This record gives sequence, C-alpha cells and structure tokens, in this order.
Amino acid sequence: MKAITQRQLQVLDHIKSYVAEHKYPPTMREISEHFGISVKGAYDHVKALERKGFIHLNNHRSRTIEVLDTEDDGNDRSMTEVPILGNVAAGRPLFAEENYEGSVRLPQEYVRGARNFALNVQGDSMRDAGIHDGDLAVFAHQSVADNGDIVVAMVDEAVTLKRFFREKNRVKLQAENPAYPPIYTQDARILGKLTHLIRSYD
Repeated sequence: MKAITQRQLQVLDHIKSYVAEHKYPPTMREISEHFGISVKGAYDHVKALERKGFIHLNNHRSRTIEVLDTEDDGNDRSMTEVPILGNVAAGRPLFAEENYEGSVRLPQEYVRGARNFALNVQGDSMRDAGIHDGDLAVFAHQSVADNGDIVVAMVDEAVTLKRFFREKNRVKLQAENPAYPPIYTQDARILGKLTHLIRSYD
C-alpha cells in the first residue's frame, strides 16, 4: 500500500467516522464542506485514496465510497511519520519548529531507522536527475556525503538541493540542469542525503 499524506489520512478518517455515524458514506460535497475545500479538491483527495488502495468508488455515483481495509489506515506499525519542513527561509535553521508543515507517512523500510525529514522541491535545477518542481524529497539526516550523492546543504545561510562532489580545497555542488552553474564553496554544511521522492499526479 502506498504512502498516505496527512491530509489524505484526515479525509480517510472522516469517511470512516461518517460511515460509523450514518451507516452510509459522505458525498463529495459533504467532504468538501467538512474540510472547507472545493468539491474538486475533495474529489482529488478521494481519488488519491482510491489509487493508493484505501477506498473504492463505485461508478463515481453519490454515496458509493467503500473503505477497503479498515485495519490498514496508515496507522499501522509498518508506517512511520516523516516531518515535512516546507520551504526554508534564508537564515532560519532547517530543523526549527516554525519550518514544520506537517508530515508524510512512509513504510518503515524506507527510513531504515535513520532520522528523516522531507522538503518541498522548488524549481528545476535538478530536473535531469528526475527531481521536479513540486516533488516531495525525503532525506536521511546526516552531515557527511560521498561524491555523487544528492544532498541538501546549507550554503551562505541558504538551503540548496544539489549533487555533492568534494574537490581538493573546496566542495562543488552541481545542479542537474545545464542552465544552472555549479556552486563552489569551502563552507557547505551537509544536512541530509536524498533517499526518496514522492510525486503527486493529482
């Protein structure tokens, strides 16, 4: 079963609670009104839950949402919470509490016991490595990296996502897009190594 986002988990929990109270599932409009979002937004969340195997829709008719596995709602022991630290402002420590923007649930085997965090990708500087604007990038928190690793690093109080290379007297942080020149520095602080990407097609 695929990872479920915090909002999707909230929608799933609401559907379950609604069914438990009314003995039938909510409509898309009722879901949208509960969360204060558009009907399309509610539909997108429900369709994402269907694609991930949590629910089934019967011919997209009203009140046909069926919860497929009530025992596996993303809260089982095989899943773990990874904090999303959002888009970090210059000068602000990466792990500052104010950067916290919720979390994403991932299978336990994805994190392998390390301290992990996730960041929203902005821009296209890493497009040729298959990392695109809007992706959610998951990192293992570590302060060292091998040549060729894709890392998130702090340079001049700004956080950047680049491929790491250590040279004789400096570090090169290489973009994966020829439109962006490499960053050469003697003062790069590695914050984490890229381990996974989460991409939504909603």
